[in-house]
Amino acid sequence: MTDVQETALRELLRIAPVIDELGARFEAAGEQIALVGGPVRDAMLGRLQNDLDFTTSARPEVTEKLVEGWADAVWDMGRAFGTIGCRKGPWQVEITTYRSEQYDADSRKPSVDYGDSLNGDLGRRDFTVNAMAVAVPGNEFEDPYGGLVDLANGVLRTPGRPEDSFSDDPLRMMRAARFAAQLGFTVAPEVVEAMTSMAARIEIVSAERIRDELVKLVTSPYPRRGLTLLVQTGLADHVLPELPALALERDEHHRHKDVYEHTLTVLEQTMDLEDRLGGGPDFVARFAALMHDVGKPRTRRFAEDGTVTFHHHDVVGAKITRKRMKALRFSNDEIAAVTHLVELHLRFHGYGSGEWTDSAVRRYVRDAGDQLERLHVLTRADCTTRNKRKAERLSRTYDDLEQRIERIAEEEGRAAVRPDLDGNQIMELLGLGPGPEVGAAYKHLLELRLEHGPMSEEDAKAALLAWHADRTDRRDS
Repeated sequence: MTDVQETALRELLRIAPVIDELGARFEAAGEQIALVGGPVRDAMLGRLQNDLDFTTSARPEVTEKLVEGWADAVWDMGRAFGTIGCRKGPWQVEITTYRSEQYDADSRKPSVDYGDSLNGDLGRRDFTVNAMAVAVPGNEFEDPYGGLVDLANGVLRTPGRPEDSFSDDPLRMMRAARFAAQLGFTVAPEVVEAMTSMAARIEIVSAERIRDELVKLVTSPYPRRGLTLLVQTGLADHVLPELPALALERDEHHRHKDVYEHTLTVLEQTMDLEDRLGGGPDFVARFAALMHDVGKPRTRRFAEDGTVTFHHHDVVGAKITRKRMKALRFSNDEIAAVTHLVELHLRFHGYGSGEWTDSAVRRYVRDAGDQLERLHVLTRADCTTRNKRKAERLSRTYDDLEQRIERIAEEEGRAAVRPDLDGNQIMELLGLGPGPEVGAAYKHLLELRLEHGPMSEEDAKAALLAWHADRTDRRDS
């Protein structure tokens, strides 16, 4: 028995109470059922999670009857695709009738036809490493397409011709990149060739499905592998064209950093700093790293001395990022967070060697808002210079900025920069109702707070009354 098989056996023993009971129920009803796909692959890698996928000869209505009374909860949202879901203790279970699905040439949604054999079902799956099964009860291992060998060699291949597989479901091309990023696998040459020749077919897939694959890719352990494959095959031209656009043409007369390689390095350095954000993959931080320089192609200008400038690429990049994320149907909160970071990623470079006043530091914190920690990470990750002395100087300077932020926060006892009077106090003091005048007063007090730090309530009231009196005099004159 190989090490991979021994690992899988240990994992299967761990879930034996679930798969044995389920297998016995289906066998007694004269139906076949097998653990299939990702869970089998992950069992062999020693990383099986609580999501279990099964395939069965039973039709959905039969499956639903067989799990009722056994499962803690049952749902049928996937019935149209032959899937019944249920929960048993900590396990989330999906059971799908043997099937074959394919896209029409101009359809975004697959049509589903039920199959009649386990091998037929495995043959329609995306990659050989996902086309293995364990028939239950009895734990018989089924591997008709050599997935175990490919798993051991770390290779992604399709069970049949990749052109047929990608024609059936073009999203599988994105999944190839995602699995390369998740598992660290290489992609077989014939699969890369098919992805390259069929890249445009990805456009029939819905934005939401593409977005979900992109999120999984970016939050994987090896996102550079997947992103590089998207660019290499031309898929990125259709799903994230801002990324290949970063590979700016260079010539012997003009000097600038390789923006594409710089971006991938910033992404990896962001990953190295994620423990500052609580650990684990942080999509917002990673995607901001990936998009932070997308404004450079549009803002590149050549100077006579051979240098290249990218003035305002932060602002332009934020607009480009917002447009792309909207097209991919990201949530408003995710769009706001990522674009905010892209727009602010250069702000630190105005700090010089620490010349900022305390009011400038307060404004930095105020402008960053709830993205301050991610901005710390992105700014540090954005330093990719090979000049060790320069890198150390930038790191020390940012250390100084963070220390000043902490000191000012501690001295002023604030978690966020707010005026010394709230809206209700402003209205009561000035005898106003809700309206734009209250907003103007609030903004004035906020500017005073940013410029001078906190004031006592008495001083804040005096400053507000003086401002209001001057404003009234100017309006009446």
